[in-house]
Amino acid sequence: MKKSSIIILIGIASLIVGILVYGVDFSTYSTITSAQKSPGKFVHIIASLDKTQPIQYDPINNPNYLSFYAVDSLGGTTQVIYHNSKPTDMEKSDRLVLKGKMENGHFECSDILLKCPSKYKDNKNNLERNLKEQTGN
Repeated sequence: MKKSSIIILIGIASLIVGILVYGVDFSTYSTITSAQKSPGKFVHIIASLDKTQPIQYDPINNPNYLSFYAVDSLGGTTQVIYHNSKPTDMEKSDRLVLKGKMENGHFECSDILLKCPSKYKDNKNNLERNLKEQTGN
């Protein structure tokens, strides 16, 4: 093999390794309490919308400002500020995956993923009734 071919192959291999190392997201899910203990660190938090607190969103005056409160499974609560438009059906979502960092006592969110309830889930009585209708019993 020519030296130039070997150098090109090594370059391609190092480029692939570099993309894998820097492109893979190694972050794990945190709680609100652990995020509050390490402000400025980028984290992912699984939480739900605190429906007892108001949602501040005015699409006419400032469509890129959303403020709401989130609570995680351990009971930690924080204000979340998101500088983008409000996700559709956010209030109907079971869980929210919040990506961002704690700053000045609130969670500065850069991305919100909605985890909606499965449309395929059904309660036990409806499943039993459907089964009886299908089998003729």
